Amino acid sequence: MKSVLIIGLGRFGTYMAKKFTELGNHVMVLDTSEEKVNEMLPFVTSAQIGDATKPAVLDGLGVDNFDLCVVSVGENFQSSLETTSLLKEAGAKFVLSRASTEIQAKFLLRNGADDVVYAEKEMAERLAVKYSANNIFDYIQLTPEYAIYEIPTPPSWEGKTIRDKGVRAKYNLNILAIKRGGNLTPLPSADYEFNSAERLIVMCRRTDIDKIIH
Repeated sequence: MKSVLIIGLGRFGTYMAKKFTELGNHVMVLDTSEEKVNEMLPFVTSAQIGDATKPAVLDGLGVDNFDLCVVSVGENFQSSLETTSLLKEAGAKFVLSRASTEIQAKFLLRNGADDVVYAEKEMAERLAVKYSANNIFDYIQLTPEYAIYEIPTPPSWEGKTIRDKGVRAKYNLNILAIKRGGNLTPLPSADYEFNSAERLIVMCRRTDIDKIIH
């Protein structure tokens, strides 16, 4: 369980606050809009109205007590930059700031952000990969070279085991889990027998996944 401060209640900040709460964390949200703050009260531990570009506001929150501070200010990049810098000056342990461009990310990192998230860019890239192929159900980029994919079990693998197919040696795939409906079997053994009704969660290079799904 972590203590999280989320500044800015646009769509990104709102979704993140709700998800952090769902995962069992203590969440405080801050926004200049009374309406947005009131809407979030049922979903978070606490919510306050205030301008995060004012040092006195952040000092009053005790930002050094939070495990994570998220700057999700939307359109006003200057406010995002000022808030990021002020959080670090106030002793924030870890600041995650939202950026829309690489230039914004560089400025945020130089001004105190410990990490930067490209919400729109990352989602766009994920959807592009997912929908560019007929047989990718989900996708998570790990590095420029490697990713995790959710794919259907190839029909020709039906009834064969992981050992029979020589999955790692022949296809350069690491099977992380087998998914069937809402059930997940993590790290299946080499004797696991494939079923065409199941999906595979695999880690590999994009060039290797193309050999399986096309």
